[in-house]
Amino acid sequence: MDDQQIVELYWQRDETALAQTECKYGAFCLTVAMRLLSDGEDAKECVNETFFQAWNLIPPERPEKLRPWLGRIVRNISISLWRKNHRQKRYSGLEQTLSELEEAVPSPVRVEREIESAELGRIIDKWLQGLARDDRVLFVRRYWYDIPLKELAEESGIPAKKLAQKMYRLRQGLKTFLEREGNFYV
Repeated sequence: MDDQQIVELYWQRDETALAQTECKYGAFCLTVAMRLLSDGEDAKECVNETFFQAWNLIPPERPEKLRPWLGRIVRNISISLWRKNHRQKRYSGLEQTLSELEEAVPSPVRVEREIESAELGRIIDKWLQGLARDDRVLFVRRYWYDIPLKELAEESGIPAKKLAQKMYRLRQGLKTFLEREGNFYV
């Protein structure tokens, strides 16, 4: 079943929409949540919450592509749970990824808070659009979906050390762009 058919089921308030969403995107949502949380039970909870939110948001929303739409929801729910648990010192799954970004994103404001800023998001989107497609995909997969460098290296065929250098150069490029375009000084 394609996305528009599934969305139509939501609009008709047909509970089959939930089963179809889980069948088509359940594994994807679980992977996103697991990468951020590293805990199976919490990840499953986030996926269930994602489907619940989808049910409540459609209608009035009518997403054209469910995968990125659901990905955004599950990611936001997972990050919220990670923050809650992190305050309790239970997880460290996102710490490495976020610390890599901290050198490019302004301080003293923590990257977790700054990343939510609409202005910063707009500027980062602008920077991403200026990248070559392959670089943009690598950056988003690493820092949005939290895919480990080793996994990215295997998938892309780029040696891990060379990929780490490439990611460093991309972060430095982002830092320069933020300083120039956004008047953010790191």
